[in-house]
Amino acid sequence: MASKTFSSFPFILLISISLISSIAFAASKDDEKPSSFNFLKHVQGSHKGENVKGIQGLKKYLQHFGYLNYQNQSLFNNDDFDNQLESAIKTYQINFHLNPTGILDSETVSQMMLPRCGVADIINGNTRMESNKQSNKSKFKIVSHYAFLPGLPRWPLYKYHLTYGFQLNTPPAAVAPVKRAFKTWEANSQFTFEITEYYDSADLKVNFYRGEHGDGFPFDGPEGILAHGMPPRDGRLHFDADEKWVVGKVDDGVDIETVALHEIGHLLGLGHSSVEDAIMFPTILPGVIKGMNYDDIQGIKALYSI
Repeated sequence: MASKTFSSFPFILLISISLISSIAFAASKDDEKPSSFNFLKHVQGSHKGENVKGIQGLKKYLQHFGYLNYQNQSLFNNDDFDNQLESAIKTYQINFHLNPTGILDSETVSQMMLPRCGVADIINGNTRMESNKQSNKSKFKIVSHYAFLPGLPRWPLYKYHLTYGFQLNTPPAAVAPVKRAFKTWEANSQFTFEITEYYDSADLKVNFYRGEHGDGFPFDGPEGILAHGMPPRDGRLHFDADEKWVVGKVDDGVDIETVALHEIGHLLGLGHSSVEDAIMFPTILPGVIKGMNYDDIQGIKALYSI
C-alpha cells in the first residue's frame, strides 16, 4: 500500500489516553512482592575498589541493558567493583542525565529501580541514547535525541500497512488501550494498522507472558522489566503478565497504553531516546501516563526518510 501523506505535527502531541476507566485489570498474583530491582538498594553507595555482596547482580543488570560486556567471565562472576563497572555506571548516568561519577549513589539507584522496557539501551557496544551530545534545547534550535536500532531495521516501502493480532491469553481490558496506541502511531507516521483475528499470520503479535518464555526473553515479576518489542520485521510485542497493568492514571499501576506506545516504537525500528518526555525514554514511573513527543515524531520521520 502506498504510504500516507504526513500532516503537520504539533510540537507536543496531546496524550491520546482515555481517562474514563482508570482501573487495574491485570494485577499480579504477587502484589505484595517487592520490585524485582530491589536488590540494587543493597549495593547503594558502593564504588570502585570495593568488594560488596550483591555487585554481581548489578553487573547482570548492566549487562542485560548493554552497559557491560566482560571478555573475561571471571570478572563477571564476582562482587568486585572494578574499572569496567565504574565506566559502565558512568555511561548509564550520562544516558539518564545524572552526575557521571561512577559511584552508585542514591540518585543512580533510584533511576535503576524504575520499571522499564526490556530492550537494551546499548546494543553491540554503541550507546543509542546519545545524551552526551549537547543539551536537548538551545537558544536557537531544538536538538533531537531519538535513536534507531542497530543495523537500521525497517519495514519495506511496500509494507506500510501492518496487521496486528492478540494472543488468546491477552486480558480483554488490554485490547482497547493497545488499539489506541496503534491509532496514535498511525496518526503520526506513514503507517496504517489493522487488527486481525488471525494471530499467527499477523505482522505484529501482541501477547502476555510470565517468567522465562520460549524465545529466551525472561520477565522478572512486578515492577522490573515491563515489556519488550522486537525490531522490524520480527513484530513480536510481549508484556509481563505479572505487572499491575491499568488503564489510565492509577498511583501504583502501570498504564498499558503508555507502555504499548513505547514498544510499538521498537516494532517500527526506533531505539531509546534520552529525552525524558519522549515515549521512547526507557523507564516509566507507576501512576504516570505519557503520549508521543516531538522527538518521537521526528525520529520515525527520519528513520523512514533515510
